[in-house]
Amino acid sequence: MYSRNRCLLMLLLSVGAFAAVGQLNVPIKEYAVPTPEARPHDPAVAPDGSLWVTEQMANKLGRLDPGTGTFKEYPLKTPKSGPHGLVADSRGNIWFAAIFAGYIGKLNPATDEITEYRPSDGTKMDPHTPVFDQHGILWFTNEETNYIGRLDPATGKIELKKVPTPHAVPYGIVVTQSGVPFFCEFGANKLGSIDPKTMSIHEYTLPAAGARPRRIALESDGTVYYTDYGRGYLGHFDPASGRLLKEFPSPGGSSSHPYGIAVGTNGEVWYSESGVQPNTLVRFDPKSESFSTETIPSGGGVVRNMVATSNGRLYLACSGVNKVAVVDVKE
Repeated sequence: MYSRNRCLLMLLLSVGAFAAVGQLNVPIKEYAVPTPEARPHDPAVAPDGSLWVTEQMANKLGRLDPGTGTFKEYPLKTPKSGPHGLVADSRGNIWFAAIFAGYIGKLNPATDEITEYRPSDGTKMDPHTPVFDQHGILWFTNEETNYIGRLDPATGKIELKKVPTPHAVPYGIVVTQSGVPFFCEFGANKLGSIDPKTMSIHEYTLPAAGARPRRIALESDGTVYYTDYGRGYLGHFDPASGRLLKEFPSPGGSSSHPYGIAVGTNGEVWYSESGVQPNTLVRFDPKSESFSTETIPSGGGVVRNMVATSNGRLYLACSGVNKVAVVDVKE
């Protein structure tokens, strides 16, 4: 009984109390994707500051120049690839996860050349979200096949490691400052990490059984924030100690379905509530532990992911309304 009550007390202490919610006042400029019903899924920022987006149902990648509003689309060579997540490398190549066709792709925007990478042994995969580590190795989650993948761009070799929890649904992923990939298990109440040398996976069970961490963002101090889609919470976790630091109820409540998330250059946490109609953009200030919200002009139609730029902007993919958005969050 003592142990049970102690665990309950620890859980209550880790959960933030409901606080007053302020009103945001940030400009949100939206741009229509040229192809109708393209379902823009994930955004990325390239070294030149351009906004890239996967057009999942149009089988294309898109590039927006925020300065001119010019939008260019790049058709993929394999039909029904279903591009999902994407990330730019230091040379400006765009790497994308083809979740429907089961490959990792690389687009060279200078030549329009696309290279496709698949496991040499024919293992089926469904790559979801990619991220580069400090050594230029690409790591990626696999949603239904339940793998964490690693691709060496120098050799094209892909290695896969199965997540121990069945149907864990590996989803959002970041790489910590120490070079360790850290990911969400959307199908369970767990976070996970993978050792970059041994490929061994360690799982961290969150206190609430109903937690469903979906997307994750890295803070400058090495901690991570994640959106708990299942319970309507923002979570704060320390990978170094392997413990949950605190949870905060999202302003929209238990059915707000927090989704896409990013950490800005000043350490503030930004995310979108996809269960609130129209979708809201939420800012969380870690210093004051306070929230502010603003309605996304188009309604958002589910902001599945967002990315922060180095010059004080957010790039959003507003999938249900066929738009991308640029948010100026400079103070």
